[in-house]
Amino acid sequence: MRNERTRHEGAASGLITDVIEFSAVDGPGNRFVVFLQGCNLDCVACHNPYTINPCIDCGDCVTSCPSGALSLDVAGKVLWDAGVCTGGDTCIDVCEYDSTPKARTLAVTDLVERIRPAVPFLSGITVSGGEATQQPAFVRALFAAVKAEFPRLTCFVDTNGDTDPATWDLLDPVMDAAMVDLKCLDDAVHRRITGASNVRVLDTIRLLASRRRLFEVRLLLMSGVNDADDLLAGTGRWLASVDPNLRVKVIGYRHHGVRPSPIPLREPTAAQRAHYADVLRDQGLSELVVV
Repeated sequence: MRNERTRHEGAASGLITDVIEFSAVDGPGNRFVVFLQGCNLDCVACHNPYTINPCIDCGDCVTSCPSGALSLDVAGKVLWDAGVCTGGDTCIDVCEYDSTPKARTLAVTDLVERIRPAVPFLSGITVSGGEATQQPAFVRALFAAVKAEFPRLTCFVDTNGDTDPATWDLLDPVMDAAMVDLKCLDDAVHRRITGASNVRVLDTIRLLASRRRLFEVRLLLMSGVNDADDLLAGTGRWLASVDPNLRVKVIGYRHHGVRPSPIPLREPTAAQRAHYADVLRDQGLSELVVV
């Protein structure tokens, strides 16, 4: 199940976990954010682990739902009644498959209708996840519809970068920029904390930078796991070689929302986060944001 691709080749609809109508942390300005269901990585520090896999309709969540919003149809598919749901996370808590029964298939037109009333207050839209590049045809169709009706809004992708150049070729005509997570420059450490190599991630960063489609690289740093000074220095040198003016966001790991992990995960202190920025800055990076 894990790492199954959830591409919807029919571009008119996508598997959506949720939307946020106004966000100030998912790209520049005030943004409408669409979270897609399905991811091809299995990060130990994932803050949305219920977005990793599509629901397999096991039914474990149905009897646990305190509001009675979940049921099984005659074919054994889990149904979610949003009108009955009181908004709790019991279904997510009991799920053993890193999924949610609340993900639903929505058409591009459904999302455009949600975006339309918010447009006067928006800078743009961001597609996140899960992993946005797992449903590239849908993302392209959504961005194309936004560009056609709301041309002043920017269209951003929030991505783990683990996809092929053909995906970026597909999105390039309608995408303004991407924000790419680099979990670790060291491939062995990257495999340990995500379950996959970082080769395609590094290729994505180079490619998007060369096309001027890279808004920022995000470094999620966990104390004692991927924050060693020599590793950070190497990361800084590599990023500076791509573009010394590249915007880099240094993000300290937080426990909130994260699953139990076989790897001990510790939050870096404010002093540690400031030190990370100093190490990276010493390698020639000029635009650093620490959160």
